[in-house]
Parts: sequence; C-alpha cells; structure tokens
Amino acid sequence: MPTQALVPAIGRDALAYEDARHPGRPLTIHTYRPAAHGPDDPVVLVQHGVKRNGDDYRDFWIEAAEKHRLLVVATTFGDAAWPKPESYNNGGIVAADATVTPRESWAYAILPRVVEALRAGGVTRREKVRLFGHSAGGQFVHRLMATQDHSIYEAVACGNPGWYTLPTLERAFPEGLGGLGMIDADLARWLAYPMTILAGDQDISTTDENLPRNPEALAQGPTRFARAHFFFDRARREAARLGVACRWSLVPVAGIGHDGCAMGKAAAAMWFEGRIPSAQELAPAATQVA
Repeated sequence: MPTQALVPAIGRDALAYEDARHPGRPLTIHTYRPAAHGPDDPVVLVQHGVKRNGDDYRDFWIEAAEKHRLLVVATTFGDAAWPKPESYNNGGIVAADATVTPRESWAYAILPRVVEALRAGGVTRREKVRLFGHSAGGQFVHRLMATQDHSIYEAVACGNPGWYTLPTLERAFPEGLGGLGMIDADLARWLAYPMTILAGDQDISTTDENLPRNPEALAQGPTRFARAHFFFDRARREAARLGVACRWSLVPVAGIGHDGCAMGKAAAAMWFEGRIPSAQELAPAATQVA
C-alpha cells in the first residue's frame, strides 16, 4: 500500500490520517507549520494527554515553533477509535483476550509512519525528529522507547506520566516488560538512550481524578513527582545489574504541576535554548491541562 502523503498548511492544520495497520481507526494529525519552516528544519512530535486534545498540545508549541522554525506534529488518538488507556497509553499491545498483538500494530509504531507520510508530502527531509509527551502522552512516549526502534528519534522527553513501565522483565506489561518476548539486550538498549524525564515539582496531588491508583502505580509512589524519582532510581539499579550505562536524565521543573503547556515550554527551551525556564518564566503558561 503506498504511503499516504501528508502536506500540512502553513499555520494550524488538522489532517485526516488512517494508518495502514489500522483500517477503520482514523487519527487526526494536528500540525503547526511556520511560514519560515523549511524541509531541513526541526520536526517535533507532541503526544497529548488523557483528554485526547492534540489540538491543544499543538498550540502549546506554537510560540517555540515560530521562534525556532519547528514543524509541530500532534498525532491524536481520539476516544472513539482508540478507547481507554489500553489503546493509547499502553499502545494496544495486549488484546482483550490477553494475547500480545503483532508488534507492527502497536500504536507506538504509528509515529514513524506519520513521519514517512510527511516526507512523502515534501514538507520535511529530516531523518530524525524530536518526541515529547505529557501525562498520558508521557506514558505513551516512554513505553514507545521501551519497545520500539530508536533510530528515528534525535531527542525524547516524557513529562509527568501518571505511572511507569519499569525496565524489568520480571513483571508483566504494562508494569514491566515481561511477556513481550524481550531480552536483557532490549533493556540495555532502552537504558542507553538519553531519554529525559521531565517532572514538575508541584505535580504532587494525591486526589487528581486522573492520577492512576492501580496497585502497581501506587507501589511507585503517592504522586507523579514521587513516581518519576522511583522510575529513575529503578532504571539506575537495573543498569548496574546489567553492567551497562543508564543515560537517562531526571529534570525537575520548578513551580510546575500537572501542566501540559508549561511542560512543553520547558521541553522546547531545554532542546533549543539549552536551559530550563524558571518558575517565574513558566507561570504565565500554567493552565493545568492534562
């Protein structure tokens, strides 16, 4: 089947997309393309949270897009075609009958095909793109990195996931990576990628209705901020067990809670300005959008 060509308009756009592995399950590709963006300029993939609001997440990056000539691409998994965390956060890996679905059908595998469609449309020639996700999107992003090839991603950051898949084969997915046919070399590959965990130091609510409270999540800590530290510590211990380097970074973001807009601005500044903005700088962006 020929690759669908995606050609986003200048400014905001919303393009219909149907992945070849998922006929009848449409996606919307929300984009922002500055007039100054050329095919060799950066591309940033942005993954939305639990509200499936890719249009909002696209908009959170417009200021950075204009400043740094970024093509922003928010692949949006609508509730109707991609219901519940199992379809999005957890990638559709485990079917309703508890069997593991084919790897090419995992939701995480869709993003490289979206990039291929953008290349087919002539809007980018980039071999590598950047990837950011917040909240449910942060779950999506770190699980993608745990299970997929990394070669297309030049930088990856996950912000404020509600809970984490641990780098261990001793626990079943999604708590760990057991049951997916992975081996220690796959863990080492994940640990070797310089993935950034962005953690708002005010993401400390224990009553947020969207905070996962399954036993596996609660075992990682009472808040998202605590769970980020648990995850990072577990990764370093697993790397020591395997005798490999852990190249991940845990970066606290001062003064910010569960906020997709502010965390996106922090990621943009980290990547394109080499800094994390202060709490005072990020305060005007604070919207508490999941």
